[in-house]
Amino acid sequence: MKRNLDLGLLRTLICISETGSMSGAAQRLYVTQGAVSHQVKRLEQLLDQRLLERGNDGVRLSDAGLRLVSEGRELLRMHDELLASFTVASVTGRVRLGVPYDLLARQLPPMLQAFIARYPQVEVVVTAGTSPGLRRQYEAGELDLVILEEMHGSSSGRVLRLDNPVWVGKIEGAAWTRQPLPVSLAAPDCVFRPLIQSVLGAAGRDWYTVVDYPSIEATIFTVLSDDAVSVLLASTVPSALQVLDDSSGLPRLPQFAITLQGFDAGDSPAAAALADAIVEGYVQLNAAMS
Repeated sequence: MKRNLDLGLLRTLICISETGSMSGAAQRLYVTQGAVSHQVKRLEQLLDQRLLERGNDGVRLSDAGLRLVSEGRELLRMHDELLASFTVASVTGRVRLGVPYDLLARQLPPMLQAFIARYPQVEVVVTAGTSPGLRRQYEAGELDLVILEEMHGSSSGRVLRLDNPVWVGKIEGAAWTRQPLPVSLAAPDCVFRPLIQSVLGAAGRDWYTVVDYPSIEATIFTVLSDDAVSVLLASTVPSALQVLDDSSGLPRLPQFAITLQGFDAGDSPAAAALADAIVEGYVQLNAAMS
């Protein structure tokens, strides 16, 4: 009797491989960890092979799992391209996308370029802002999809990436030594402001804001001029800036999540297609940066 490989189960195993854990795959696929475990069990039963080795330190792919993931990626790519070739022509419309300033400057351009090339009939209108501001616009119905930076553990929506906020300064600069500490933020409602206030307050360190201007470029320029330090997600730090480590005496910052709101785009094929493209773009970005 012939058996058919369920590509959904294969996609789950590949997600486990890329995220390094069941919980990571569950977050990416927007399902429960129990559902991920059940899907792996079904795939192992179908192939009569153990695909994951489970231990006290988590899970890792078995030899059979490594082979399946290696060859399965190409199969999934071909499947997704074939499916898209039958649906692209019918996808039209307008999508309003909200993106934080720093992600729009560093991470989103290649994803948006690829999407526009693939779906030329879709009009993408991008709004840059802070996560709190973008959330308000989304909840008011002014945006169809929104990417947010949120404290991990209190985040909502689909998790695209986990990232660590870091202190940044000018290379060989001295702004971090000043009292009170000069801090540059991209906007008055910057998502990192409450965090900075909390950790510096707990450390007994006075600080003040050098510039509150809605522009990531202005923030980076201020840091490059050694007029201030700032906080950025580690994956968005420009090479011209220095990450300030524990030797600076600045307190460590808790992990954040980059999330997508509006992934369940309802009756909008254009918004759903863009959401899928963003998720896939972060899958590739995470793999490249792992």
